[in-house]
Amino acid sequence: MITVRVPLGDRSYDVLVGHGARSELTALLPASARRAAIVTQSGIPLEVDPGLPFERFEIGHGEQHKSLATIESLCREFARMGLTRNDVVIGVGGGMVTDVAGFAAASWHRGTAVVHVSTTLVGMVDAAIGGKTGVNIPAVDGVGGKNLIGAYWQPSGVVCDLDALATLPPREVRCGRGEIAKYHFLTGDDLLAMSEVERVARCVQIKADVVASDEREGGRRALLNYGHTLAHALEIETDHALAHGEAVGIGLIYAAHLAHHLGRISAERVQQHYEVVGGAYELDTSLPTGLSAEHLVELMSRDKKVLGDQLTFVLDGPDGVEVVPGVASADARAALALME
Repeated sequence: MITVRVPLGDRSYDVLVGHGARSELTALLPASARRAAIVTQSGIPLEVDPGLPFERFEIGHGEQHKSLATIESLCREFARMGLTRNDVVIGVGGGMVTDVAGFAAASWHRGTAVVHVSTTLVGMVDAAIGGKTGVNIPAVDGVGGKNLIGAYWQPSGVVCDLDALATLPPREVRCGRGEIAKYHFLTGDDLLAMSEVERVARCVQIKADVVASDEREGGRRALLNYGHTLAHALEIETDHALAHGEAVGIGLIYAAHLAHHLGRISAERVQQHYEVVGGAYELDTSLPTGLSAEHLVELMSRDKKVLGDQLTFVLDGPDGVEVVPGVASADARAALALME
């Protein structure tokens, strides 16, 4: 078992990484809690025992259930069971579950403690850590987006029980690799040379360090979005047929092409992105066929991380990965063409 501390003053918390880590769940629960609401989905491979009276609520599968309607439904159940702000919400599942459970907890009585038990690789290395919660807005007349409504609400603790990874289908494992590949470029660490426990814990440590320095994404935390601007557009454009981690892998390749087009990196550095994303992490590196470049650029321009009226990207460069504002739409389209 490896414990990683997320240092946020009086809101600091531990992330427990290891096989069987769920057995330590009770140590992360707030002392005030007298009951727990477990938010999960059908088919989640882990059962947890909070050591408290609890009720279990299942949310639907699919991004259409990552919605305000789901938050309202959960809060109605919290009211029915008499959950107070001194109790605890426990999210057991992947990134969608922890996003929804976290936002419901942040909203209930204006803030109720939440603990996450992550069961997917992408959740363990990214989604469950850092306190960003949110739901989607369905597109109406082309306007909508991913995670546009939410809150910053840090958990009281996170459990990454690696036993759950043995139950994941290959596609879910690939999704996690997309986020791990991102950390490769942020740090240069040879993550694949580490054991599974060490690799997950190192990714958690990288994110914890970034979150501690910039909790609300005013600066350095935006670097965690490397590859994500196109990724979110691809998820929306494919109606989520392309999963998040898969989209991030393609987004990393796109970011490399855009950085090269802007004169920030060499062609050799672009090739390194292909070698890491497509070679080492075995992810797709090509755009899905039949997508409109114009519409992808439009979707990227609406990303919640965009600053002002110009496109903003996280790009590699001579000083490493950094936020680059003021990218012209023509340059964004040109980089898409380089991937064809």
